[in-house]
Amino acid sequence: MLQNQAPHPSQSGPRQDPLDADELVRLAKSQSLADGGVRTSEILADALARDSRHHEAQVLQERLHQMFVPRWHFPMLADRARNQAYARAIAAKLRPGDVVLDIGCGAGLTAMLAARAGAKHVYTCEQQPLIAQAAERVIAANGLSSRITVLPKWSHDIVIGEDMPEPADVVISEIVDTVLLGEGALATLTHAMAVLAKPEARAVPEQGTLLAQPVESRGLLDLWRPQEAEGFDLSAFHRFARVAQLTPNDLAACRLKPLAAPAGLFRFDFARPTLDPARVARELACTEAGTIHAVCASFEMQLAPGILVANGLQSGGHWGRTAYLLDQPVAAAAGDRLRVTAQHDAAQLSLSIDGLTPRAADAEPAALWMTRGWTGAPPVLARGGAEAPAGAAWAPPKAAPPEGGAQPYH
Repeated sequence: MLQNQAPHPSQSGPRQDPLDADELVRLAKSQSLADGGVRTSEILADALARDSRHHEAQVLQERLHQMFVPRWHFPMLADRARNQAYARAIAAKLRPGDVVLDIGCGAGLTAMLAARAGAKHVYTCEQQPLIAQAAERVIAANGLSSRITVLPKWSHDIVIGEDMPEPADVVISEIVDTVLLGEGALATLTHAMAVLAKPEARAVPEQGTLLAQPVESRGLLDLWRPQEAEGFDLSAFHRFARVAQLTPNDLAACRLKPLAAPAGLFRFDFARPTLDPARVARELACTEAGTIHAVCASFEMQLAPGILVANGLQSGGHWGRTAYLLDQPVAAAAGDRLRVTAQHDAAQLSLSIDGLTPRAADAEPAALWMTRGWTGAPPVLARGGAEAPAGAAWAPPKAAPPEGGAQPYH
């Protein structure tokens, strides 16, 4: 409890009178957030213990939690398919006596799965202090504090011999976004596998593949590029909406119709990752006729042999999707090919849509502009695009190498 030091008239010495809720809220508002909100959270909890209906304390606490605990944690923890896949993969990969490094502790679920699977000890790191504190409570409530150590720091700051007595036999992570790269998985895992893990350490997930496919969805354009509102033309605003980030609810509402099977762009080896950038040109072959509104990017992750998680159009789960909108919709026939150029660095994906490959009998690219709203728009012209260097792009999976062997994909 926080207390002040104001003297009481009946005492010769100071008396510690507890601060009331209003005073505690004022104190909370004066705190620095450099500690990740820990002290502010404690003060606000104290204020609400004094007055559970205190309006400003409730509002500030919720604002603090939203600031430091991303909302995606909750649907992720409720994603049963994802949880079951990780449970199966961790049980399959762990061996008796393994030391485990779990990167991105969150609520502590994957760390507890590793302890349940027989790990000698699990070291799980979480750089957000509020989340790290909560994970310690979750782990304690499940009776696993003696087998799991929460390290409240970024994995790059872990020191072998200080934070962990020895390098890890297994590295577990779930630090990917809708296109695998946005949470810095490659940089984090490149460091972890080289510095914090034994030479032949295993990884969960093992690898990930980025895919792309053309889709038809009038609802997607209605949501992200409305042509008009109350009779006013809004098209000049559309240049700000080239990449659509879709929630699972958006995906259901927009009803994206695939016009081709997903085609591979890049494959990443998470057990032996690199930070090399790559670029590849692809032709996405339409399997049926339709109007191409966007190219949807998705991923598949192999957690362990035969155990996959994915965020494709037919996949459920908590992950969102990323759609790259065409400048103008394109009418495509079955067999038409949409040319795209994809590039990635260590943390980002970009995708350019270059237009339809001309048919042999056509002098112009086979692109027809649909709906009155798009009439008169200039055709999409091919910008070209050099092929990716050999070995840099995705290729059909080869036979699995021996355990611990590197796969030469970026």
